[in-house]
Amino acid sequence: MLQAPRRAGFSGPTLIRLLVRLTGDDAPESGQSLSDQLGQWLGWTDAIALSAALNGNPPAAAGARAGGTEQADCARIRAALTAAIADDKAGSNRQRGRPRPAAPEPAEAVVDYAAFRQRYVTLQQTMETEIGSLRGRLRTTLAARGAGMTRLSMVDAVMERVLGAREQALLATVPGMLEAHFTRLRQAEEAALANAQTAGKPAPVSSGAWLTVFQNDMQSVLRAELDIRFQPVEALLAALRDS
Repeated sequence: MLQAPRRAGFSGPTLIRLLVRLTGDDAPESGQSLSDQLGQWLGWTDAIALSAALNGNPPAAAGARAGGTEQADCARIRAALTAAIADDKAGSNRQRGRPRPAAPEPAEAVVDYAAFRQRYVTLQQTMETEIGSLRGRLRTTLAARGAGMTRLSMVDAVMERVLGAREQALLATVPGMLEAHFTRLRQAEEAALANAQTAGKPAPVSSGAWLTVFQNDMQSVLRAELDIRFQPVEALLAALRDS
């Protein structure tokens, strides 16, 4: 089966490690600490807003306590997004509509990446909307747990505003990175089949196997992106459990 090249010795979030493996990018890891990197992202107005959230007097808590449904709400939304990722792959298989033939067909020789890009972007938009709404609800619940938790919810709101645009800009580059992987897999299979035909040998892979590899890789990247996007939610949920 066709596989992407592996690069050993790279540490970091699963999403970054996956993209490094799929793209073969040998860019060195940053030697900067997380605080130094965040400092480069924060402008002076952002620093003022963050300082105000950390050091200001939060408004009086409403005193109401939620009924303990936050964890179930988080689990429901995460399960729905995970299912959407899995259904997207199943839907693309249904759209293709038939088992792969023993020999390549003209229609299969030209598979347009545009449809895959659109599906990826649509799922990104769904994640952003659902997780953003969930994060806001968790902050509202957290703010009702006392002054300390109100301050934490204010800090999270500032961080979402300050870092959200930067995060979205970085994640928006992922579909383009996957397009290069898509093209590389397709070309590798075409070369392998052509070489086998020229040499009069059995084909080393089934025609169209590269597309299954790509779909599996794209699904893995989407799941890893979901993990990244859910980290602030998990932090707020942990704070609620401890409050």
